[in-house]
Amino acid sequence: MKKIIITIFIFMLFMPIVKAEDSLNLDSESAILIDEASGKILYEKNPDAKLPMASMTKIMSMLLIMEKIESGALKYDDKVIISKNASGMGGSQVFLQEGEEYKVEALLKCISVSSANDAVVAMAEKISGSVESFVNLMNEKAKELGLANTKFANPHGLDAENHYSSARDMSKLARELLKHKDILKFTSIYEDYLTKPDGSQVWLVNTNRLVRFYDGVDGLKTGYTTEAGYCLTATAKKNDLRLISVVMKSSSGDARSKDTATLLTYGFNSYKNHVIYESNKELGEVNIEGGKKDKVKVYLKDNASVLLGVTENPKEYSFNIKVDTIKAPIKKDTIVGTAEIIDNEGNIIAEEDVIIKEDIKKASFLDYLKRNLKTITGGK
Repeated sequence: MKKIIITIFIFMLFMPIVKAEDSLNLDSESAILIDEASGKILYEKNPDAKLPMASMTKIMSMLLIMEKIESGALKYDDKVIISKNASGMGGSQVFLQEGEEYKVEALLKCISVSSANDAVVAMAEKISGSVESFVNLMNEKAKELGLANTKFANPHGLDAENHYSSARDMSKLARELLKHKDILKFTSIYEDYLTKPDGSQVWLVNTNRLVRFYDGVDGLKTGYTTEAGYCLTATAKKNDLRLISVVMKSSSGDARSKDTATLLTYGFNSYKNHVIYESNKELGEVNIEGGKKDKVKVYLKDNASVLLGVTENPKEYSFNIKVDTIKAPIKKDTIVGTAEIIDNEGNIIAEEDVIIKEDIKKASFLDYLKRNLKTITGGK
């Protein structure tokens, strides 16, 4: 496919990522800290150890739910009827009863805030018809995302044979979930209520206490079983920097919170995110084939940024925008290419999607006739 390449030279800051030493003295058996924007690893401790992940499993379940919602296959207002199987789930629950009816939005809130096993089973059945089919989707998605040390046996995280993940894989999974920004509306809730069909209410309190007690934390998912110990995949944002941390097999709830706070504090004290190119800034114009317009402006889907150390000096970047040949009709916000940020050694350090911000309709016969006349008359 034909590519149009626009190169922009920018002077910004750059730093090599230096992994933290084990001087953080974490209690957790396995841990990782990454930059959400780039996926760069800022700290790791036994990141590939295969361990049970308890209710952090629900990050994958939430991802599949959000994908269905954003594709239009599922809506927040869709109704879900609770099955006998869902109502009978043990562990964390919101006491759903067989035959009750809830909206998808209410059940997603129960999963995100209260880690409700009955709610996630109900959603698995809604999406796939059965828990078994949903688990197949989970494992297919894990393979697609390259989660080499992950296997799912259920959608909730209760201990089961062949049900495990790693800190590295959980951070990748969390990063994928965070592409669906709406999920933070749920995971950032500290307390709320589920109103049942009979008018009674169930109090929902976030199992992730850091949502309330650590500035900037707005997700994502805790976990605990006897086998898994205490786990937490967390995310926090300060200024323009969003971090993702994972701790697995901590000795207590307090220890997992302390380890998570230690990781996040280390990250925020050591790094910052610097915007190189803003998404509202035009990159240039490219040709349209078969459209009512000959050209269209292109933009970054999101701000292009790099992770910086707090005391780094400026270096030169080249910024290559590679745009596919655009054919009409095409809708606004369609991804039409990518933007590569290249350091002065030729390494691609980040890549962002490129979009258009207007609908382009297909040209009619009359449009072509007008263009031909304009060409003949020299544009008069």
